Parts: sequence; C-alpha cells; structure tokens
Amino acid sequence: MNKEWSELNKTIQLQLKKKESFDLGITTLLELRKGLMEQMMAFKTRLAVEDFSAMPYRNAKGYHSKTVAYSLWHIFRIEDIVAHTLISDDEQVLFKGDYQRRINSPIITTANELVKEEIGEFSKKLSIEELYNYIADVDESTTQILKTLTYSDMKEKISDDRRKQLETLNVVSTDENAYWLIDYWCGKDVKGLIQMPFSRHWIMHIEACLRIRDRIKCIVKEN
Repeated sequence: MNKEWSELNKTIQLQLKKKESFDLGITTLLELRKGLMEQMMAFKTRLAVEDFSAMPYRNAKGYHSKTVAYSLWHIFRIEDIVAHTLISDDEQVLFKGDYQRRINSPIITTANELVKEEIGEFSKKLSIEELYNYIADVDESTTQILKTLTYSDMKEKISDDRRKQLETLNVVSTDENAYWLIDYWCGKDVKGLIQMPFSRHWIMHIEACLRIRDRIKCIVKEN
C-alpha cells in the first residue's frame, strides 16, 4: 500500500476513536479522499477511452485483474449504497441522478458478481464521461454526510429496517461473490463503514488501477 496513504489511513482510524479528536479525524479523512480523488481524475486525462476497459492482468489474482472502469464503478456504487441506504437512509445518487441510463450500465449492483470476460464487456459499455459525473456527485454527497456526522453517530448499528430496504433495492447481486456484502456491511457500526468503504476501499482499488495504468503504458512502449 502507498506509504503516504497508508499512514493517513492509520491516523484517521486513531482520530475517529476518540471524541476529542473526532472532528480532526473527519478532516483528515476528507484530505485523504481529496488526494485519492485527484488520482482518479488523472486517469480521465491520461488514459484513452479504450484503456478504461483494458485487462492486462486478466488471469491474475487480485484487484488488478479487473479494469479501471470496473474499479471506479465498484468503488462508487459501494459508497453510494452505504452512504445513502445504510447511513443516511435516503435516495442513492444512482437513482436520483438517473445515472444507470446516463452511464449506460446494464446493472445497478456493485459488480462483485462479474468475472473475467464479463468485466471487460461490462466496462466497454460504460460512458466514461457520465461515470465521472457520477463519481463527482457521489463524492460530493458523501462529503456532506461526513461533515454532519458526530462522534455519537459512530456507534450506531445498521437497523433491520435499513437492511430490509437494502435487500429490496436489489443493488447487491444474489451471486455468492456479492451477497456476502450485506452481512458484512450490516454487521458494522457507522464507524466501521467509514473506515472501509470511504477510505481503505478507495486505496486498494486505486492502487490496482495504477498497476493497470502502468502496465498499459509498458505495452504501448513495447509496441
């Protein structure tokens, strides 16, 4: 893991644990997210459209076996679902902004259920321009949610009603590679959700995207 990102992430975890440093923890989290967002925005300017669906590590084990487009969709679908359905109990950005149609996505799920060729075909269908609009809107809405959270909110558990709402929306596939997410999310408190989907999850997938980007550049040079 990138050393700077890793250290910031560790600092955030420590700051969020204590009431006296909680507000600072949110500020540090927003700083980390800003830096990571800049990295994601750089993909848009430095990669060709076809690069977003490239799979140079197709047969590898790990997040780098996916595509950049898949990774971006996955990061922000998870964040949108967690932020709005589980934490804020309001409408997801995907639905509010009619983004499934705008992005031309065949699915509304996190895409955990997709494998190999399915990932590549899915990625080719997406409007990268609209995907980035979705990313910006989700990030903005999450930022507003984070700024309103208090230390006492951190220990709040996910209610049965919100779990049922999540299941009703069908935004998590029933495939075994995806459905575990419901138990995982609903077994955490708000602090646990912030620590994974809103920070560490970003880091893991962005680092995978950087590996994909670097491999694409090497292939171009070789040719």
